[in-house]
Formats: sequence, structure tokens, C-alpha cells
Amino acid sequence: MEIWRPPISASQRGKLISAGYTSLSSLSSISSSDLARELKVSESEALDILKVVSHSRGLEISNASCSIVEGAQNAWDMLHDEESLMHLTTSSADLDNILGGGIHCKEVTEIGGVPGIGKTQLGIQITVNVQIPHDFGGLGGKAIYIDTEGSFMVERAFQIAEACIEDMSEYNRFLRKDFQACEIRMQPKDILENIFYFRICSYTEQIALINYFDKFISEHKDVKVVVVDSVTFHFRQDFDDMALRTRVLSGMALKLMKLAKKFSLAVVLLNQVTTKHTEGSFQLALALGDSWSHTCTNRIVLYWNGNERYAYIDKSPSLRSASAAYSVTARGIRNSSSSCKRIKMM
Repeated sequence: MEIWRPPISASQRGKLISAGYTSLSSLSSISSSDLARELKVSESEALDILKVVSHSRGLEISNASCSIVEGAQNAWDMLHDEESLMHLTTSSADLDNILGGGIHCKEVTEIGGVPGIGKTQLGIQITVNVQIPHDFGGLGGKAIYIDTEGSFMVERAFQIAEACIEDMSEYNRFLRKDFQACEIRMQPKDILENIFYFRICSYTEQIALINYFDKFISEHKDVKVVVVDSVTFHFRQDFDDMALRTRVLSGMALKLMKLAKKFSLAVVLLNQVTTKHTEGSFQLALALGDSWSHTCTNRIVLYWNGNERYAYIDKSPSLRSASAAYSVTARGIRNSSSSCKRIKMM
């Protein structure tokens, strides 16, 4: 059960979220004195909070006991479900190839790299491509874009949407030679209307929003991808207590994994890079540390090799390590070409 459900005050709920307590289970083993110190409240108030949480948690356990038993699934059914899941194309065939068909639904995929490598471009491309209709091999869904840095460019999204529709029209003309062509009714305006954009200005807003998504996506069941750009920003700015940061990040990652599984959608987390001291030298590494590196299902590192952009699968339980070149063009993410340079898009 989420922390917003128990009958406590809004200020108490805000303090709990800021301290990293986003679920009732995260409060199951803490003492009232420790909670009072972390929330900066009196011990009696902390004890009252724990009493309310304990009561709510007792109801949660009694109500969920049957569903836990009934929720078992055999491995054969799991294999069938995985084989039937569709993938979300990146618009680069080479990149899709090393990803096993594209971004996986029901999984959390982290994509990180240096500034200017195309992380936001790829995030925007994904929010457009998720809307490709089923007749064209797409998911026919909607997208959520969480912007923590203010880097989302609606003009760029419109440009990529236009290119996507042109690509579908070209595919339609190809099909018309031998098969019944599919009618294309989409316009760039329709694609932009199906991107739910959230501008986040603090880590508490970020956590609260992700906690709210269970309700939001239940009301918008056609949402098939959630993009966070970037997952890192506020957690590098607002934290001095690294243990608290680790706990907050772990809770957020667990919530995103549950959303991906429950609603059969893809979660894409864009990450920044930092320097890491290894074997006497400093090297670039994805931000948020080693603990965070284990929270995502797949990890993709974007990097420069000369004038070409490359994507490397750094971690995945189902994909082998591999790399593929890609380019950022005026039409969006595409296969690499020999003329690929660091060009200005807009």
C-alpha cells in the first residue's frame, strides 16, 4: 500500500515522502524515536503516525492474503507472455536489432550518456513511436514524459511526429503494391495530444508523481511508455545524506518496476554521467552509484566513437552485450551513416 492512502495529514505525508518513506512496508521496522528524528517532529506525533500506518498495514495484509496465493504463475505461462509482448521501436533498425526488437515492455530500461549524445532526442522519439498503430507494427498507445531538467522540446517532438507519419505513408505505399494498404488518419497534432507532459522541479515532486501514476495509468490504460528525463537531476542536487538518497531511489525504482509489470508498459529512465575513481584513474560512469546500477532491468550506455554515436548494452538478463551505431537526424533517431556529424537540429 502506498503512503498516500492512510488517514494522516498532508504535511505528515509530505515529510514521509521527503524522508524516503513511500510505502507502508518501508515503515514496518523503524522506531518512533528514529522516525521523529528523521521527520523533525515530536516523538508522540511520530508514534501516532506509526499507529495509523500499522493499522492500515494490518488491513492491507488481511485483504491481500488471498490474492498473494492466487497470483502465482507458472514458468510456461510466463514464457508465453514474454514471447507475445511487443517491442517499442527506436526508429534505428541497428539499435532495435541489438535490443531484440526494440525497447521491452514490462521492463525498466536505463539509457545514459554524456551531454549531447542524444538522450533527450531518443526519449522524444520513443514517446512518438509508441503511438504507431497496430496495423504498422506499433503499440498504438500513449506516452508519459517526466521532464526534470526542462530539456523537452515540443517543436522537436512535432518535427519527429511529422517524420513518423511520413514514414508510415511511405510504408503504406510499399504495401499497396501487393496488399491492402492501411489508412493513415494520424496528424502531428494527434501525436502531441497523446504525450502527457509533467515538469518536475524537486525530488519530492518526482516521488509523489510516480506514486500517483498507479491511479493515473488506471484511468489512462492506453499509456504504454513512461520516459523520465532525467532520473538523476534532482537526486544530484538536493541530497547530502547518501543513505537516504539510496533508500529513496530504491523505493522509486521498485514502484516503476511494479508499474511496468502491472500495466505491461515500458519505462525508460534517462541518466547522466559522472566521474568514478577506479584503479588509480578517473573514468566516466553513469550517475547515482553502484546500488542504482542494479535496479533497472536493462542498461544502455551511449557514447561517441569519433564522429559517430554508439549504443552499448551494458547490462541485461536477456540480451547479450553488443553495440550499434545510430545517428540523430532532422527526422529523429535513425541508422548511422558515414556523413553523421554533430549537427544542429533546430
